[in-house]
Amino acid sequence: MELITDFIDFFIHLDEHLNAIIDTYGPWTYLILFLIIFAETGLVIAPILPGDSLLFAAATFAALGELNLIILYVGFMAAAIIGDSVNYAVGHYIGPRVFKEDMRFLKREYLDQTERFYEEYGGKAVILARYVPIIRTFVPFVAGVSSMTYDKFIFYNVVGGVMWVALFVTLGYFFGTIPAVEENFTLAIMVIIFVSLLPGIYEYVRARRRKKQSPEA
Repeated sequence: MELITDFIDFFIHLDEHLNAIIDTYGPWTYLILFLIIFAETGLVIAPILPGDSLLFAAATFAALGELNLIILYVGFMAAAIIGDSVNYAVGHYIGPRVFKEDMRFLKREYLDQTERFYEEYGGKAVILARYVPIIRTFVPFVAGVSSMTYDKFIFYNVVGGVMWVALFVTLGYFFGTIPAVEENFTLAIMVIIFVSLLPGIYEYVRARRRKKQSPEA
């Protein structure tokens, strides 16, 4: 319970914790940020790590002169792309066995749903998933299990990673230092998280409606 409380506190006071990390670790902060984004995108067991909110918060500190904007762009993009590639590779090599065992969080039905998602959106599914927390951690893994080739995956992986980082880092750099945002930074982070969840909520509601409307076998 204490671990959950500490994690929620980290999210809510992300600006304060990031400021403490910068003060304590200096240049090593870039490596820490890289590892967090890499884990959030590359490890299917770590989907709840901060993603969008961390990009935004780090860019705010870049606008204040505490961090280098170019290093953030390059580091975050590399972490996102490499993370997804590792996730894909793990899914490709061990995914089939995991799904056969029908584990609690990696059920066969999830693979089937994601494959249908691919059929509807094609390679764009990899890009769209970037903007949905938790799902962006799961999709590369499932892509590795499915029939999507790595040549096709890496193209959408790079495009999605670059676009995702560019969007949230740019927003944080130009809007994070606005007085209204600075004074309500926690609220701004919560709004970012909520907006990031909207695509996933939309897809969930639409899937539920389709299931209800489909004729029973």
